[in-house]
Amino acid sequence: MPSTPNSTTEFNNPTLEILITAGQLQKRIGEMGAEITRDYAGRRPELICVLKGAVLFMSDLMRAIDLNLSIDFIAVSSYGKGKNSTGEVRIVKDLDEPLEGRDIILVEDILDTGLTLSYLVNNFRSRGATSIRIVTLLNKPERRKVEVTPDYCGFNIPDKFVVGYGLDYAERYRNLPYIGVVKE
Repeated sequence: MPSTPNSTTEFNNPTLEILITAGQLQKRIGEMGAEITRDYAGRRPELICVLKGAVLFMSDLMRAIDLNLSIDFIAVSSYGKGKNSTGEVRIVKDLDEPLEGRDIILVEDILDTGLTLSYLVNNFRSRGATSIRIVTLLNKPERRKVEVTPDYCGFNIPDKFVVGYGLDYAERYRNLPYIGVVKE
């Protein structure tokens, strides 16, 4: 993969600036996996990935967790194809297994307004989850509309539109190995 965002092989788009390198991502994810391993010792958590953006993060995170765990996936929509959340959260793909009696770790790519995660936490509580913790790769605290605090956070970032490592702009850039800022 190209090491710089200005490579012509990266969608012929020189308007990306690296915010978090691939190495920084992997180091922090390893640290988060170790924290979760300690916190859940003797338990069997279920990681629930919020599709599509968190899939790369979850695949690396689950390999950094030294526990017997299970996984599931949920897809929600609040952005459509634009850069701004519509504020309305809808489930596009629901979970495959019931949550009753389970210790849930909700895996999200980015905590922005808090609307999606607040909705999911309330939804999972109503389904009988024993506990729910949030792990997010990226956190934009100044964008919060609903009070949501992650239990595990990779990086606090500025209020800029970011892509890469699973995050997209109109379904592009998800496969970049780093987090980049889209420059206007």
